[in-house]
Amino acid sequence: MSTAAASEPTSSDASATQPDRSGRATTTSATETPVLEATGLVKMFGRVVGLRGVDVRLFPGEVLAVIGDNGAGKSTLIKCLSGAMIPDEGTLKVDGQDVRFRATQDARVAGIETVYQTLAVAPALDIASNLYLAREIRRPGFAGSVLRMLDTKAMRKHASEHIADLGITTLQNIDQAVETLSGGQRQIVAVARTGAFGSKVVILDEPTAALGVRETAQVLRLVRDLRDRGLGVILISHNMPNVFETADRIHIQRLGGSAGVISPKTHTMQDAVAIMTGAATVDEQDQTLR
Repeated sequence: MSTAAASEPTSSDASATQPDRSGRATTTSATETPVLEATGLVKMFGRVVGLRGVDVRLFPGEVLAVIGDNGAGKSTLIKCLSGAMIPDEGTLKVDGQDVRFRATQDARVAGIETVYQTLAVAPALDIASNLYLAREIRRPGFAGSVLRMLDTKAMRKHASEHIADLGITTLQNIDQAVETLSGGQRQIVAVARTGAFGSKVVILDEPTAALGVRETAQVLRLVRDLRDRGLGVILISHNMPNVFETADRIHIQRLGGSAGVISPKTHTMQDAVAIMTGAATVDEQDQTLR
C-alpha cells in the first residue's frame, strides 16, 4: 500500500507546488480559504447515525471526490451541504463565512448547485427550458410582471450561449425536448444547468451512473471544465476509475464518519478500497496507511 503523503494543505505548510491534471505547475497556499467548509457535521435518524462529526473542505478550482460503501453517509453528507437536510450539529462556511441552510434555495443563493442522481429534469420541456427550470426569465413590462409571461426567446438565446461557452457539441438543437435525448445528453443538460448558475460550488451525485463509455467521457470532460473555470466540484461516485481519473482529492466515508482524505497522485485504488472497508486506516499526521 502507498505510504506517500496526500496533497491536502495543512497549516504547517507555507505552500505546496505540484502539477495539476493538465501538467501545469500550480501553487496552492496553505492559507487559501475553502470555498465550502463543513466542520463536525452530525445527522441522526432516530437511533441511526447518518453522519458523525464529519469534516469537509473544498477549495476553488478542484474536484473533491466523495466515496464510500452503501450506508457510509455520502447522500446524507451532500444533502446537508446542499440545504436538502439540516444537520443536527456542526457548522458550514462558504468563502470563510458562516452559513445556515434551511432549504436548497438558501444554498443556491450562496452559489451552490446540486445535480442529484435522479437528475430532476422535465422530459417534456426543451433544453433551454430545463436550463432555466425554476429560474425562468419573464418578459419585460406588464406582460412579465402582471401576466407572468415567459421570455422564451431570451432563455433560448442565453442557453445557446452557455452551451457553446462550455464547449458542449452533443446538444445540437436547443429547442429539442429532453425526452428525446440519450441518457448521457440528459446528464449533460443537468450538469450544464449547475454550471450556468453555480457561482461557487457544484455537487454531482453519481453523474455517470448507467452511462456508456462515450457518454461517461463527455460528462467527465464537462466536470473538468467546470473545475478549470474555478468552481469547486464535489463528485460522488462508486466508479473508482472515474474518481481516480478526475478527482484532485478523495474524501472517504465509512459508517457515517470520515475515514480520511487521500490523493489519487499518491495513493491507489487498492488503498482507497482498504480504507473504505476498514482494512486500513489513514494516519492523521502524514496520511500514510496503517
